[in-house]
Amino acid sequence: MKGPKRPIHAVVTWVKRQPPKVKAFLAVVSGMAALVLLRFIVHDHDNLFIGAETVHAIGISVLIYKLTKEKTCAGLSLKSQELTAIFLAVRLYCSFVMEYDIHTILDSATLGTTLWVIYMIRFKLKSSYMEDKDNFAIYYVVAPCALLALFVHPSTTHHLFNRIAWAFCVYMEAVSVLPQLRVMQNTKIVEPFTAHYVFALGIARFLSCAHWVLQVLDTRGRLLTALGYGMWPSMVLLSEIVQTFILADFCYYYVKSLVGGQLVLRLPSGVV
Repeated sequence: MKGPKRPIHAVVTWVKRQPPKVKAFLAVVSGMAALVLLRFIVHDHDNLFIGAETVHAIGISVLIYKLTKEKTCAGLSLKSQELTAIFLAVRLYCSFVMEYDIHTILDSATLGTTLWVIYMIRFKLKSSYMEDKDNFAIYYVVAPCALLALFVHPSTTHHLFNRIAWAFCVYMEAVSVLPQLRVMQNTKIVEPFTAHYVFALGIARFLSCAHWVLQVLDTRGRLLTALGYGMWPSMVLLSEIVQTFILADFCYYYVKSLVGGQLVLRLPSGVV
């Protein structure tokens, strides 16, 4: 005789049985509820941005452990790491010439560790790199991001090149995880450390998105004016939202896997 199901497991089972439209609605409602909760418990919304950077750092620490202790890069996308290095390098340049602050230091550390991960995959652990699975053509995202940045960028008093570069790194960050998702889509089975890393990215993206959304709400839209005019303010918010939703589906299956007590994440067809 089976014992009663745990409440969380029962909820996950119920959600699993719902049609896609209901799942999408529940995801939106859950996101809005989380934003409301954060608005009441986090008084300084800049802490959300710092929290996002911290969670990202934790995710990278998981990668470092995987590469140094497990001696394998299986399941990792070299192209995602290269895209990450590109947007971090551009953002670091913009930070130095436009607004040097604590985030400059955080980005420097993140870029350094990302370059180390790239080095490990390319040279030290190349034999375990799944090159055939990492088949996302990165020019599909680099070229559109560069073209979009030429036409939609901040309207500040900084040099035009710097404003275009800043827009480019914002757009690149939004889509840098796509090659990693393609690798997981191709393999269908995601080992724990890679899953932890991508989940950390998802949480970091949500906290960053929450930071911008709550800032706009608290300023009653005045923040959008402060960011500039034209399409740029809307594109900043859209980029944050896109990053969050790109990872939302994976995060759902990650939590579901943990609740089910599974160490290895198995993705059904059509996910990510």
